Amino acid sequence: MPYDPQLPPDGASAASTGLWPDPLSLLLESTGEGIFGIDMDGNCTFINRAGAGMLGWDPADVLRRNMHELTHHSHPDGRHYPVDDCPIFNAFREARPCRIDAEVFWRRDGSAFPVEYSSYPILDGAQVRGAVVTFVDITGRRAAAEALQKAKDELELRVSERTRELSAALGQLRELAARAEKVREDERTRIAREVHDELGSLLVALKMDVNWLDKRLGEQEARTFEAAQDMRRRMRGKCQNMSRLIETAVDNVGRIITDLRPSILDHQGLWAALEWQAHDLLPAAELALDWHMDVPSGLTLPEAEAMAVFRVFQEMLSNVVRHAQASRVVIRIAVEEGLLALSVQDDGRGAPAQAFEAADAYGVMGMRERALHFGGTMEILSHSGRGTLCSLFWPLMRAERFQ
Repeated sequence: MPYDPQLPPDGASAASTGLWPDPLSLLLESTGEGIFGIDMDGNCTFINRAGAGMLGWDPADVLRRNMHELTHHSHPDGRHYPVDDCPIFNAFREARPCRIDAEVFWRRDGSAFPVEYSSYPILDGAQVRGAVVTFVDITGRRAAAEALQKAKDELELRVSERTRELSAALGQLRELAARAEKVREDERTRIAREVHDELGSLLVALKMDVNWLDKRLGEQEARTFEAAQDMRRRMRGKCQNMSRLIETAVDNVGRIITDLRPSILDHQGLWAALEWQAHDLLPAAELALDWHMDVPSGLTLPEAEAMAVFRVFQEMLSNVVRHAQASRVVIRIAVEEGLLALSVQDDGRGAPAQAFEAADAYGVMGMRERALHFGGTMEILSHSGRGTLCSLFWPLMRAERFQ
């Protein structure tokens, strides 16, 4: 039999009137959702304790009150909510159920809370007698949703920023790879030119001298004593010239080999190679050198790491010679707390910090990439007119000690 929304007597609760069967009364009072009924005028016919508590009322104080005026009178922003627009009332006026989660109910103390409510018409045959409304306080759910959305927005922002950083890094790596390939090609071109111009010309001169000697030795005509003496002098001169050409060729071959890979690095190790490079390059560029090295005896780095450190050091000195316009260079090499600390400081013109971060600062980029590959770091401190301090910090996890 359909429920008859008959009002209980004044001051009585719905449960005390006997209008509800006990199981229904227990069900309404045990649920955590708010439930109330309204008649065709919108007045409350029943309400459970959970619903009245959420609204800040006692159940008896709500009965016979117009529920729209009591708890649904305004929008979340405080604007008046016309009863004709209320979905709860439309549920029985148009026999149209609804489920809403974007509105608020108002408490007795004037505060509002977000709710999700459903309104269903009460039918007696084909006649609508009122509506039943269930509602829950979704403050926690709304806060969780807002927190989730905030976290999602922050994550999207971080992903976006990281994507831009990775894209920029990828672009730099591509430029660095292109630069490295150009440097390799330039180096091949330089070596080919030196081999052609230096060694090629020396070998041609040697070949001409050898041919001259062969021709003279093959001559069978008789010579006077004076002519023979003169020929011996000329041949001795040719031999001496050939010896000088051979020595020059040997020196050129050694220089080219040293440019490609310093033999001192293989024969005497990294520390000797660093000292040789500094004392060979800087005085030749008329730069005063202040050299300090304090490295434990017998400490060695793996071959690949030693070569990387040497190339970074070469680039540091090369930058000083080419760009710094300095007069003095201080070099310090030491081992500190498991790190190799190598610094090159000049008294030159310096440069703003952004100059070392520029997209075309391939030398600096190359040094940093070499260091990063082996877990090291690069630091550059520079101020216009006050010189530059370039430091390399290299972990010695794979270093070995020989007593």
